[in-house]
Amino acid sequence: MGSDHIPITITLAAPSLKQKPSRPRWTDTDWETLDPIIKGFKIPAAPSCPTPPKLDQWMSESLDRLVALLKEHRPVSRPSHHSKPWWTPHLTILHREYHKAARAARKHDTPHMRDSAGTSKAGYFKAIKAAKNKHWSSLLLAATPQSLWTAKRFAYGRAQPRFPSLPGAETPSQMNNVLLDHFFPLVTGLFLSNENTIGPAVDLLALVLREASRER
Repeated sequence: MGSDHIPITITLAAPSLKQKPSRPRWTDTDWETLDPIIKGFKIPAAPSCPTPPKLDQWMSESLDRLVALLKEHRPVSRPSHHSKPWWTPHLTILHREYHKAARAARKHDTPHMRDSAGTSKAGYFKAIKAAKNKHWSSLLLAATPQSLWTAKRFAYGRAQPRFPSLPGAETPSQMNNVLLDHFFPLVTGLFLSNENTIGPAVDLLALVLREASRER
């Protein structure tokens, strides 16, 4: 016989392990070296009898040669899931020096080494803060109507959980108790006896429990 139960299907997507494509770092390009190379670039001669296919081929070949020239003289970023947009080569040097000084301080443990490690650490984290501020300023200056909400999300951080706040309750356990006390209060008071007379004050919850135990 068949069953009237419908199974709940859950599909889990595996994390993407595909590496992000590298991006050109134009800000780190040595333009002083590249400028005379670009000026010396010569476009191949155009076809003598131009036709649409020949013009397309001539344009593609010229563009490919220029792109290959630029790729040879501009650095590229190494994509990583942990890469930070505000990171700079100067921070890489400071990071290396900071850990080098920290290892030396742990190995020798002298006042001079500890002071050197502390100075290196302070300079490293100060440079990180300056790099973040500079990146944030450049992000705001280049903001567009499409990227403005992205900047707002970065400024305010992760959104707070959309759960109602209750006075006097901060933890889930406290919220549970407040809701139970509000919707299911323990009522103590007068009740009608079997003779329809007002009896003494009792705990209704205890009364219900006693009646339920007798019905078993």
